[in-house]
Amino acid sequence: MTAGGTPARRSVFVAEVAALVVAVVVDAVLSAGGEPPRGVLGPLLSVVVPYAGEATAVLAVLRRRFPRRVELLAGAVIALSLAGTAAAGLVERVPVRPPVTEVLAVLLLAAAGCRRLPPARAAVLAIAACVTVVLAPIVRYGLDSLFPVVAALAWGAAMALGLILRDADARHRRELDRVRNEDRLQLARDLHDLVAHHVTGIVVRTRAAQAVPSQDPAEVYDEIEQAAAEALTATRGLVGVLRSDDPLPSPSLVLGDVVRAAAGDASVHVAAEVEALPLPPQVSVALHRVLMEALTNARRHSRAAVVRVAARSEEGELVLEVDNDGVPPGEPGEDGHGLIGMTERVAALGGALTAGPHGDGGWRVTARIPDDFDDLPRGI
Repeated sequence: MTAGGTPARRSVFVAEVAALVVAVVVDAVLSAGGEPPRGVLGPLLSVVVPYAGEATAVLAVLRRRFPRRVELLAGAVIALSLAGTAAAGLVERVPVRPPVTEVLAVLLLAAAGCRRLPPARAAVLAIAACVTVVLAPIVRYGLDSLFPVVAALAWGAAMALGLILRDADARHRRELDRVRNEDRLQLARDLHDLVAHHVTGIVVRTRAAQAVPSQDPAEVYDEIEQAAAEALTATRGLVGVLRSDDPLPSPSLVLGDVVRAAAGDASVHVAAEVEALPLPPQVSVALHRVLMEALTNARRHSRAAVVRVAARSEEGELVLEVDNDGVPPGEPGEDGHGLIGMTERVAALGGALTAGPHGDGGWRVTARIPDDFDDLPRGI
């Protein structure tokens, strides 16, 4: 996947831009042939008013590029719309600019604010949006028009959409918390097994040295030191994942440690450019579980003599591969829930996962995620 987001999100963005363009065209058609305004402000209004709709459309689209400025953008759009409404009501024979684009832009930003802002600020924005979208057609076309009713209904639909998306985001966060807790429990079990394995090896080497007095002590000490260093490296990676809820990258939580902690006795190759790549905790958890699941599948469902794990950077993406050389005929298609779980974890990071046979007669799982973890797909 690229940093541009998923195809579904891009489709929503394209549909939104198309709707705004259509609204601009409708406003232009409806306002064609109007008489020039009179009065002192007439010349100024003839220049400014016709472009208010286009300005609000641009500001509405910009909320996707600046999701943390939704409130500011919404305030600017509401101010532009109210200014056009005030001009229509106060200046003699001002050209009645249809507010279709303005109403649509206000509703898009109000729905985004209802989804993302704290409750009190979202309520203030919703009320301001309601006043704006209802007042604009009343002042410009009067109470006899159906436009105010349509605008009020559209406002209600936009608020409902914002609340639905807000609830969906909350449920998604709760699900992520649940999955993270389950991952941590599994990592704690893995940590127990890892420490037990390495400590047992150290104990065995120590007892062997005691039982064979003729063995060179320096050689025994080197073996014990190597085993302890491996245990420390793997333990540091797992403990780093278990320790923090901080969404910012931890300096000690790097890709190389995460890959080696998950790989176990598999062959590992981590490219130098990503060896020390810092990972946010949620990313390291997802990658660790994907690697663990892929390695478990390779060992459980194949007659592989060699299992390899590789990590590299490729065209703005972080690529992780797990492949082996011995998948029995007919078994690759029996994916079960493991492949589904891996695919969902990678997709949650804005990436994609593929699995299938490779040219050497084995099986390969490839995960690709954007290597810029701050460049996330932006929603409404």
